[in-house]
Amino acid sequence: MSIRVIVADDQAPTREGLRLLLSSEPGVEVVATASDGFEVVALARRLRPDVVLTDIRMPRMDGLAAIRELLALDPVPAVVALTTFDLDEYLFGALQAGAVGFLLKESDPSLILDAVRVAHEGQGLVDPQVTPRLLQQFAATSPRPRTDELATLTPRESDVLRHLAAGNSNAEIAEALVVAPGTVKVHVERILAKLGLSTRLQAALYAHRHGLVTWADLP
Repeated sequence: MSIRVIVADDQAPTREGLRLLLSSEPGVEVVATASDGFEVVALARRLRPDVVLTDIRMPRMDGLAAIRELLALDPVPAVVALTTFDLDEYLFGALQAGAVGFLLKESDPSLILDAVRVAHEGQGLVDPQVTPRLLQQFAATSPRPRTDELATLTPRESDVLRHLAAGNSNAEIAEALVVAPGTVKVHVERILAKLGLSTRLQAALYAHRHGLVTWADLP
């Protein structure tokens, strides 16, 4: 089955360019385009896309507010944020709102296609151009105290969370822990539920914030 995508951007040429790019990829179907946050939320509620690729700066309702609305839908689409501006407020705002990916509009087209595919697989992708700033931000942050929610994780769930924080995929985690990928998926779902998080990326950032891993642990 095709990955069903909605594209949201207030600039018609950008919308059309993204629609053509994604539609040219086998296995990807652009089911609608939107020009603002209100429109993309309404379309997502009606069409139930797998992935929403949305601009941050849009009229009426901006992308950050739209992401929060999109994540309240059932089923929940995976959201990839897209912007011309790599400002920290957009980067961290999008990730905290629940986006699984963050791209600049100047990103290589292949990166945009990759982001849609990995989002559909339940993983995230951050543009390499802004990844160093993301790492520096959290490397400079002192770990926060462990929370009560962390204490609810089983030892195996804690292991999975550490692997998430290292950026490992479900297949890589399964290989490292000698379990089935489906088992890892269940663990990830339970971790997100226990920690009150929406995405794997949020879980990874949470693990770094609370000292489960350090940036020195990253491959």
